[in-house]
Amino acid sequence: MFDLINGLPWHPLVVHAVVVLLPLAMLGTIAIVVRPAWRVTYGPLVVACAAVGTILIPVATSSGESLEKRVGDPGEHAELGEQLIWFAIPLLLLSLALVVLARRQAAGQPPIGPSALPTIVAALAVVAALATTVQVYRIGDSGAKAAWGDQVTSTVQPGAGDDDD
Repeated sequence: MFDLINGLPWHPLVVHAVVVLLPLAMLGTIAIVVRPAWRVTYGPLVVACAAVGTILIPVATSSGESLEKRVGDPGEHAELGEQLIWFAIPLLLLSLALVVLARRQAAGQPPIGPSALPTIVAALAVVAALATTVQVYRIGDSGAKAAWGDQVTSTVQPGAGDDDD
């Protein structure tokens, strides 16, 4: 389904959205953990970044499978990509929980669960944010190696990159 768009593979296009949105969600999650007053104001934006990034993961993996049929097996990259959803969902749910708890408190509603619940959710959200970002990095690194590993050398070829011409 997600194979080509305008003659180019969907995969690198969709992946860039995931690679931008999930780290933004990570930064936002850490920001609203460190600054609880921001949870009501900026929390929905953090949740939106996490939600859109999470929703795009199946599109990225599906388009990656289509690309694999055209260029061959990317090895570890595909395996790591399949796992990302299991990192992103906790990030999404925990950032959402932070926002819901903060909005309930701001509205004067009684707290849910024990008084330590916001602290526990915040700690878990930081762990999920960092783990998601590490996984995004691992996937990107393995994808870059799969795409470019045998085409780029560590030494500059004579005459390449000379701007003196």
